[in-house]
Formats: sequence, structure tokens, C-alpha cells
Amino acid sequence: MKKILIAAGIVVAVLVVAVVVAPFLVPKDTIRDQVVAQVKAATGRDLVIGGDLGISVFPTAGVRIDRVAFANVAGAANKDMVTLSQLKVDVELIPLLSGNIAVNSFVLVEPVIRLEIDRQGRANWDFGDGASPAPAAESSPGGTARRGEAAGGSFVNELRLGDVRIENGTLYFSDARSGQNEQVEKINLSLKLPNLDSRFVGKGGVTWNKEAVDLDITVEKPRALLGTATTDAKIAVKAKPVTLSFAGAVTGGAPLGAKGTVDLDIPSLRGLAAWTKNPLEAPPNTMGPLKIKGVLALAGPKVSFTGADITFDAIQAKGDVSVDTAGRVPALEGRLDVAKLDLNPYLPEKSAAAAAPASGGGGAGSGSQAAAEGWSDDIIDLTALRSANVRFDLTLGELVLRKIKVGKSALGVNLTGGKMVATLKELALYQGQGNGTVTVDASAAVPAIAADMKLQGLQAEPFLRDAADFDHLTGTGTADISVTARGKSQREIVSALNGKGALNFRDGSIKGINLGAMTRNVASAFLDAQAGRAQQTDFAELGGTFTIANGLLRNSDLALRSPLLRVEGAGTVPLPARTIDYRLEPKLVADLQGQGGSQQSAGIAVPVRVHGPWSNIAYEPDLSGAIQNQLRNPGAAADTLRNLLPGNRPQQGAPQPGNPLNPLRNLLGR
Repeated sequence: MKKILIAAGIVVAVLVVAVVVAPFLVPKDTIRDQVVAQVKAATGRDLVIGGDLGISVFPTAGVRIDRVAFANVAGAANKDMVTLSQLKVDVELIPLLSGNIAVNSFVLVEPVIRLEIDRQGRANWDFGDGASPAPAAESSPGGTARRGEAAGGSFVNELRLGDVRIENGTLYFSDARSGQNEQVEKINLSLKLPNLDSRFVGKGGVTWNKEAVDLDITVEKPRALLGTATTDAKIAVKAKPVTLSFAGAVTGGAPLGAKGTVDLDIPSLRGLAAWTKNPLEAPPNTMGPLKIKGVLALAGPKVSFTGADITFDAIQAKGDVSVDTAGRVPALEGRLDVAKLDLNPYLPEKSAAAAAPASGGGGAGSGSQAAAEGWSDDIIDLTALRSANVRFDLTLGELVLRKIKVGKSALGVNLTGGKMVATLKELALYQGQGNGTVTVDASAAVPAIAADMKLQGLQAEPFLRDAADFDHLTGTGTADISVTARGKSQREIVSALNGKGALNFRDGSIKGINLGAMTRNVASAFLDAQAGRAQQTDFAELGGTFTIANGLLRNSDLALRSPLLRVEGAGTVPLPARTIDYRLEPKLVADLQGQGGSQQSAGIAVPVRVHGPWSNIAYEPDLSGAIQNQLRNPGAAADTLRNLLPGNRPQQGAPQPGNPLNPLRNLLGR
């Protein structure tokens, strides 16, 4: 035993002497040649050491190399892949024997790294068979990790970083396939780590696209990241176009887990996009500041962001969102509460042809053509609905879209397999309330749309004016509508619209026409254009049902009731052309009861034709229809006129001078 110990001591002494003395006995040129040969054998590329080579072996293993160049792949745009002004490495040897790594210094001075991808997709950092995969870790028969292996599969017991720096580095990246070229300059980075149980600090900065970017990383107990333990950490990235920070806990393992507060501050989203060379095409005075703050949680394929406060331009919102990427497509759940959403700044401006009102008289010629241009032929791309499954709740305090103003609303969205069902739980619309369901199916090549809506208490005039530039109807409305459509553009959808519904308005008026005056004095009502502009027909009730087939709306039971007047109507509204073609039959009746009054009261019927583009509706008398009505029932006309004469009307009163009924009164002997 004693001889064995003596022999072992002699071997160790010889090794120590060899380690200490060898650097002084072996010429530096020989060592340089061996290093170059080993790099060539491992990578297939040349390493050139153009400056001094300094080597120390004991008590620390150190090397200092000046002017280093590592060759690029054959055919690359640049001769060298990596160049260094100086490389300094100093590692303690004794700690390595026990699985500890103590780096006294690791300094790269003015490194220049060029990463390239050629037109065939080959990367210059791919060394082919020069590097083989690391062997799988061995384990003891009992299945426990080998001695010296950390909980996370690492064989490092201890790590100490002293002077670890990159000084004034430059990184180039180019992709010949896409023409992308990037350059990161002034790379300066320093790392400090006394030991794995002490705070790790990484600080540095780079310059990219002429903007300085500062990086600051702090990990309280780095050993936790070698296993599955948890440690506090902070990360901050600061630049003029964007500031991003994370403060919370990080859990080791594969993959890493994290939970903490994220704070994102972008002074201008437009400016950030320009900085990253992805300029945004958006209307002016939009895509400005964006601020997001909330709690981020990472756990394998699941990511959540909760308690979020969001400010984007003038939009303020709060919400939560979670994403699970374990399935075939991501699954997203969340909610968003928006105080006010004004979409107008983000919408393209209307073309002059679509925005300008139709000109001309009552015809449907050029005016109809101009109105038809209101529907867009732009393709509506809904393929994004196939890229995720979504369950989302949205509440709005106020929504502004073009001229339409929507009050407090609540919407639930369920998207699966490209089919979205949006349930409108609450809708405040022009003093009315509504609910309904909208289904958009984008699973096929041509999207399909279905809607079932109910509205009550809607104020017709402001809504129709804002929604369709139509201001000829006032009153409080209710609606029950069910429609379906298919199409790739707004015009295709309107042209393929099918469905049915019912509309009813109370206590309102039809502007631009006085049907009662038309009945009493056709000439003054229709031939006096100036008077017609100030006319209106008041009603207690107006309503009917309709059907829609391929964009053509038909109605056959329109009914208007008001004191002394009843109106029946039927006609069509070609939605693609944005026109109307209606025939109304007003009747003077001897009945002051409006709402709830008899619709079959006898009287004179003077039909009225309503036609033209929505923006320029015309009203014309149907005199041939009036004559036919009177020929069919002359007695009813005489009785009605007699009842309407002063003295016979339900409310007594003296005849008024100039009343157009006075001649008829005389003819009838009254």
C-alpha cells in the first residue's frame, strides 16, 4: 500500500511539473499550430491568429490571443465569420476537479460576428458533422442522478463569474432568401456572479437601427434555474421607442415557468413599427401611445395575462386573457372591458363617389347608381377565424362607428373551428335596448353570416340618419329581424341577404310628404315643391312585416294609423341598389282614433308612389290608381267627404275660408 501511495505521489508530482514547465518548453508557434489544427478538424474552417499568443496553465488556465479570425463558409459574402481584436480567458483549475467552474475572466474585445443564410437556406453557423450531439446523461441503477449532477440535469456544482465582458461588439445578420439585413452595433455586456446562491447581475447595451437599447437582468438565486426551484428575477429592456420590464418569480425546469408583473410602454406604436422596419399603413393621428400593465404567468404551453390595464391612443380598457398552445390551434379565453371605443380614426376615408349625396329630382337614374356605390367590393378576409379557438367576453361603455353611436353593450364570443357565434347580451342603441345573436362561419371558402336581432324603444330618426343618411322617418321603433347571407365582400353579402322580420313605429312622422294634404288637395301637395319640403305625415302607429330574398326586401302589409288618416302600403326595397319602390294608399276617414282605430274605415284612396335612391326619395301621385279606386266605390267617397265637412266632423267647427272641401260641400248640398 505504501508503495502504491509513493507511486501515485510521483505521478502527481510529474504531472504538476509538466503542467508548470510545459508552457515554457513548448514553443508558442507549436501551440498555435495545434490550436489551429484542432479547430480545422472540428469545424472544417481555418482559424487565423495574427497577433500574440499568451498561455498560462497553473494555478489558473489562461489564454490571451490577439487578432483572431475564424473563416466563413465557402461562397459566403464575407471572408470571415468571426473576428476579434483580443480574447482573454482565465479559469481556475483546482475547482474543476470537484465540478466547480470559476471563471476569473472571459473578455471578448471588439468581436465582429457575421451570421448569413444563403439562397438555399444554408446557415453559415451550421458546421455539418463537425459537432456531434452530447451523450445522454448516465444514471445510477436506482435511477437517481449521478453525484455532481444538479437537479435540472447539470453537472455543475458551483459557478463563479468574475470579469465576464463583451466590449464594443458588432453583429451582422443577412438572409439572401428574403433580402433581410440587420446590424447590431456597440454591443457591451458585463456579467457578475459570485456564486450560484448569490445575485446574478447582467448589464449592457446595444445600438440597433440608430437607437440605443439598454438591458438589465437580475436573478437572486441562479441555482434555482439549474433545477426546478423558484427565484425572484427582474428583466428590463429600455429604448426610446419601447420600454419593457418584468418583475416576479422564475421557476427552473424545461420549460421555464414565470409569474410576475409586466409593464410595457410604447410612446408611439407607429414609431416602434418604423424602428423595426415594419411601417404601419394607418390613418393619421392613430397608432400612437400604447401602455399595458398586468400579471404574466407562464406554465408550459399555457400563458395568461391578468389584471391588465391597457391604454391605446384614446382607448382605455381592462381585461384578462389566457392562451393554451397544447392543441392543434391555440385556445384563447378572456374578457375585455372598454370605456369608449371610437373606431372612426382607424377607418379609411370614404371615396368622394360613395360619400357624395345623389343629385337630381325624383328619378332612380344617376342617383341610384351613386347610392349603389355605397357598398364596398373589398374582399373581407375572415381566414383568421380558423387560426384559434376563442371564448371571449367584451363589454363597451360606448361604441362609435362612422356616425352610429352605441351605448353600453355586452358581447360574448365563442369561436370554434372557424365558426364564430357572437351573443349580444345587452345593447343600448338610440334610447332603445336590444339583444341577439350573430353567427359568422368562415370554415368554408365563402363565409356565411346569420343574425337574429330584437330591438325595443329605438328612436328611428337619429339612428337612420347616422346609419344610412336617411332622415325621413321619426318615432319609437321595435324590430324583430332574422337574416342570413353568404359572400366575400360587403356588396356580395347584401346581394345574397335572405330572411324576414317585423318593424313597428309609434308616435312619429314621415317627413317630406303630407299624405292627408295629398288626399284633400292633390295639386298643392305634389306640384308645390317648396311646400313639400316642409311637409310631414304624423302617425300614431306605423308597421308591417317583410321578407328578404337575394337582397330584395318585400313588404305587403304596411299600415299607418293616425286621426282622420289610414295608409296601406306595399313595395320593395332593393338593398344592393340602395333604392326604394313603394305604393301607398292613404284614406281620409271619419275617425279621430289613431292607434287602435279601424283600418277598414271608408274613405277616398289617393295612391302615392314612393321611389328613388335612399339619398333622394321622391313622392308622386298615382292618379290612375285614384280614379280606379273611386270608380270601384263612389258611394264611400261621397260619404267620407260629407262626414269630413264642417258641422258633420266628430269635432264641431266652422268651415275655414279657402278649405278645398268647400266646393264639394256645396255640391253635396251641405
